[in-house]
Amino acid sequence: MRLTPIFAAAALALASTFAVAAATDNAAAANTGAEQAIRKSLQNLELEVPVESVASSPLNGLYEVKLQGGRVLYASADGQFVMQGYLFQIQDGKPVNLTEKTERQGIAKLINGIPAGEMVVYPAKGETKSHITVFTDTTCPYCHKLHAEVPELNRRGIEVRYVAFPRQGPGSPGDQQLQAVWCSSDRRAALDKMVEGKEIKAAKCANPVGKQFQLGQSIGVNGTPAIVLQNGQVIPGYQPAPQVAKLALAESK
Repeated sequence: MRLTPIFAAAALALASTFAVAAATDNAAAANTGAEQAIRKSLQNLELEVPVESVASSPLNGLYEVKLQGGRVLYASADGQFVMQGYLFQIQDGKPVNLTEKTERQGIAKLINGIPAGEMVVYPAKGETKSHITVFTDTTCPYCHKLHAEVPELNRRGIEVRYVAFPRQGPGSPGDQQLQAVWCSSDRRAALDKMVEGKEIKAAKCANPVGKQFQLGQSIGVNGTPAIVLQNGQVIPGYQPAPQVAKLALAESK
């Protein structure tokens, strides 16, 4: 039977629709199978950090594994090969670090999701142009040095958000001091006094110090101060206020 041009076109369009749908279903099935295989392999490795998601990476045949805390691994579809490292894509003749970009997005989501009520916040003066989150320890000299520059950061439009990171671990003097700060009715005043070397007293309370310490560990913090920019970039160690402000304002544009 001969088809008229209209029916022939309709038949071709329908066939194309079925082909696309079949390809999509096959791709989805392949991704599901790969995810199961990869998760099984990683489960056997007994990673300390849980797997958050498994998805195709921009490189064909390679899968991106996001861990809680923002870090990224890569794996083959069968889960037999797992690697950690940077994946670059050349765009307009320049290398773009896709791994770093993905990790920063994950870290930003975690850090920017911390409720304000669980932090010690020093607001910007006037317009808030950006913010930084600082993992701090009241027994850390360089944390004291950075804290002295908070007014300058505030003046430049940078809000400073403190979270706790007792660098010597739970039960350490820093941990006890940080808990006292977080249990104070005026956390900013308590932190200021503690940094000045003054003793403060506060009744024991439920506080997020332990949770914030674990959060810091999950994103790779191993010392203080650790500064996290709004975009998730982690700056380890002390940096002068002008340098911190430059970085914070540049990524917020």
